[in-house]
Amino acid sequence: MTQLAPVMVLDAAEGPELAIVVGEGVAQAAVWPGTGAQARSMHVLSLGPGAHTVELAHPADAVYAVLDGDGTVAEPPDGAPAQLREGSMFHVDAGTPYVIAAGSAGLRLVGGPAPADPALYAEEA
Repeated sequence: MTQLAPVMVLDAAEGPELAIVVGEGVAQAAVWPGTGAQARSMHVLSLGPGAHTVELAHPADAVYAVLDGDGTVAEPPDGAPAQLREGSMFHVDAGTPYVIAAGSAGLRLVGGPAPADPALYAEEA
């Protein structure tokens, strides 16, 4: 009989910081391979007013949910920005480049690629 993994309560403040934020803010891993996750990653991104992520693209799909604030997500270089607000969710196909940008109130999101993108944790290896 296969033993199931225990339930884990994870604190993003204890996860590694991801070097993906330009400007005021932080991105931290909560669920990632370092916690034993194989099929999912979850990151908490807190972007200050006007901050944005570097251009991201992953080998697998990514999904994010907006916890609070407002901003945009766009496909560079010429993709029209899609508006984000509290309660919004967005999906990014595998291999698609994207940039998340905070509006004037800042932006807080949770999400990430599934399975995890090892390139995000290269400094942790």
